[in-house]
Amino acid sequence: MTPSIDAVDVLVWGGGTGGAAAAIQAARGGANTLLLTPGSWLGGMVSAAGVCCPDGNELTPWQTGLWGAFLRELERREPEGLDHNWVSCFGYRPTTAEQILQDWVRAEPKLLWWPGCRLLAVERQGSLITAVSVEIAGEQRRVRCQVVIDGSDRGDLLPLAEAPFRFGWEPQEQWGEPSAPSQERINTDAFFREQLVQSPTWVVMGQLQSDRLPKESARGIDPEGRPNLAAPFEEACHNFGLERTITYGRLPGGLVMLNWPLHGNDWHWSLERAFCGDPKQEAELYGEMQAHSLRFAEALQEASSGWLHLGDAFPAETGSPAPWLAAMPYWREGRRLIGCQTVIEQHLLPQSSGTSVGALPLNDAGELQSIAVGNYANDHHYPGADWPLAPKSCPWGGRWTGTPFCIPYGALMSEAIDNLLAADKAFSTSHMANGATRLQPLILNVGQAAGAAAALAVRVGVSPAQLPVRELQTALISDPHAPSAIAPLWDTPWHHPHWHERQEAVLANPQRFAHGLVGGGSATQYPIPASRHEQLWSGTIEAEATGGFRFTTNSGEIWPVITLEPSMHHWLGELEGPLSAELIGNVNPWGPWLRVSRLAG
Repeated sequence: MTPSIDAVDVLVWGGGTGGAAAAIQAARGGANTLLLTPGSWLGGMVSAAGVCCPDGNELTPWQTGLWGAFLRELERREPEGLDHNWVSCFGYRPTTAEQILQDWVRAEPKLLWWPGCRLLAVERQGSLITAVSVEIAGEQRRVRCQVVIDGSDRGDLLPLAEAPFRFGWEPQEQWGEPSAPSQERINTDAFFREQLVQSPTWVVMGQLQSDRLPKESARGIDPEGRPNLAAPFEEACHNFGLERTITYGRLPGGLVMLNWPLHGNDWHWSLERAFCGDPKQEAELYGEMQAHSLRFAEALQEASSGWLHLGDAFPAETGSPAPWLAAMPYWREGRRLIGCQTVIEQHLLPQSSGTSVGALPLNDAGELQSIAVGNYANDHHYPGADWPLAPKSCPWGGRWTGTPFCIPYGALMSEAIDNLLAADKAFSTSHMANGATRLQPLILNVGQAAGAAAALAVRVGVSPAQLPVRELQTALISDPHAPSAIAPLWDTPWHHPHWHERQEAVLANPQRFAHGLVGGGSATQYPIPASRHEQLWSGTIEAEATGGFRFTTNSGEIWPVITLEPSMHHWLGELEGPLSAELIGNVNPWGPWLRVSRLAG
């Protein structure tokens, strides 16, 4: 029997990644918090949707807040470590991620979680939401609240609250975004009516039968060297080949996340059914998405001569129709709140050449308004050719990475409702900016900021709209559980002994740190935490003409070298000719690369 409750300080709706983060942080901040989720899992894209190879915020300067805490707990709980695929530096099983979040939820005495809810109504008095009604276990419940947070993937609460939101494309004329289409194109090209939001994916999990593709799979190769896949997936392996396509999202235990955008299992058709409020149409859409993903998995299985099978990853209690199908779709975009501030593409783009950052969000007094840092490059999913996007990447540590940007507090706050915050992909961005702001790591920290703001507002007796952003920033960087960066400092990893002081220094003088650098330093300047699966590697390292680095072990193995550590990036950048070295790092044969964390000794 679900416990009855009439009123809470903070009410969080939605089973998204940001919703879970917001609820945990609000409770840690001392607010009596109720988390309502439609399913029996609460992690959204990091678990229930099966997107278990996180993109963005991979460098140690960006591994802060709940994202950093989540990442380190994943490494502690995954016996095989996290180095298993080539799309991300991290891969984990969805059950591991979900268990971490549920453990965190259960550890908070001020947090109550009701799974299996259906959102019925939102009550308002003027610019305040006063209560939310849901159906759970056949009963209707009405709960009064001081602060409401939408933590859903699609912004489910916004239309019921009559909160203004955006949906679909904005023309270039609106904000001058370099990658946005013109108003004329939007008006005349049917593509923009048919493709209202970025294409979602229904992730399906596969299971590899051995470490490498068997030679007999060559029987399925056409004269041009491409595997023969069934329609409509004939071109899926064209760019990378069969083995690389399958191991793109490899996870511990030989599971593989099948979330392939190029002629794969992205879904592009009649997406308006997910936003019309008709359960029958939504169920029809979901069935089509699941069938499409299963056809893709079956095509890969046949082409690989049975090397790939369907994998067991989602327990029956998730409500998944099969153990290899994610419990929910991976929504890349939905309704987007009209906030007090809106993140647009120009805010994300580097302000100058080199390892620079996006525009720092400042108010008229020159004070920093940032509450979270992201760095994803920008990525849009539609049918057909890739959408041309303004570049925001740079070479760093032997690989390419996105340049960092800030999310301002005003993007979380509704322009019209004083006690409504957004904690997931529904915070206030443009359609073009959504391609860089929708990823798991940033959303965990946006959710953390929303939860911290809600708890602070309750504690001091104001609405979130009246909360001084400096109080929120101080709470985030001083958090006892998961200190979260508000400033994008390239050379200051989460474990730096002066991390907190440097974050405070940016608050005091944001213009001084416009390029995200405060010092630099050698590879031995400060201690770097040990990783559970790292090893000592002895050999010779040298820079390559392509900008990468190559390490030849004393036994003759050759590995590309990457690093996520600023001190090692600095050291690699000073290499002149081949150098004998002893490195500490983790090998990922599916990258393939040697991820170096520090020098030995």
